[in-house]
Amino acid sequence: MPPKKKVEPEKKVILGRASNTLKMGLVGLPNVGKSTTFNVLSNLQVPAENYPFCTIDPTEAKVYVPDHRFERLVEMYKPKSKVAASISVFDIAGLVKGASEGAGLGNAFLSHIQAVDGIYHVVRAFPNEEVIHEEGDVDPIRDMEIITGELIAKDFQHLEKINEGLDAKIKRSNDKACKEEKETMAKIDEMLKKKQPVREGTWSAKEIEHINHHTFMTAKPIVYLVNIGRDQFITKKNKWLPKIMQWIKENGGGPMLPYSAEFEQEVVDTAGTTDK
Repeated sequence: MPPKKKVEPEKKVILGRASNTLKMGLVGLPNVGKSTTFNVLSNLQVPAENYPFCTIDPTEAKVYVPDHRFERLVEMYKPKSKVAASISVFDIAGLVKGASEGAGLGNAFLSHIQAVDGIYHVVRAFPNEEVIHEEGDVDPIRDMEIITGELIAKDFQHLEKINEGLDAKIKRSNDKACKEEKETMAKIDEMLKKKQPVREGTWSAKEIEHINHHTFMTAKPIVYLVNIGRDQFITKKNKWLPKIMQWIKENGGGPMLPYSAEFEQEVVDTAGTTDK
């Protein structure tokens, strides 16, 4: 008998519009290490203080992606202008429970998330009594549920406005395309009611067109940055990591990257001192 062909797992389609200028937002509760992480990524010195809403307006850092293939093509064809691929990272103010209803200037901060292509969800898993926690104690699972719940709640509000517009068009002209889009929105409504992110769904090409036309927050690709303690990073031990990984698998999936913002900041500071 011929050997059985290896069955490749079906790859999930990533929602969103492809571009060579990717915008990513650092999202999380206050005081989880977003601004420190941003400083490390960008080498800028934005405020990173020990109190909520230290960051109000989003700060941007643009990083160009090195690609020897791009440089080689530029050398070969000598275009009049060249635009390298880049990633813009935005430090977005911390969300709190009730942000979708306006708590903690939440509506303004959520609108900043709508403007990005993807999310770096910064999760606090480091113990430090000197750093205030919005909820009183360190519990990454609760924190992730708060942020996800607020994004889902905001998507519900966004969906209501979309449906109002589609209903008006259907009533006015009985438009077939609007009816098809309304069916996609109905599927999204069912998912959100089950607390499922939009990116977790299985979508046809036409449905993806409908989804990408709007800016659903839970449709955006997400990377979980788990900020653990400096000593825990060095010893590679943290009690929360297995629980966080399990939660991510059960709630839409996505890559998880454990790191220590404190340790990385020390490395940057040491390098800066050495250069001098």
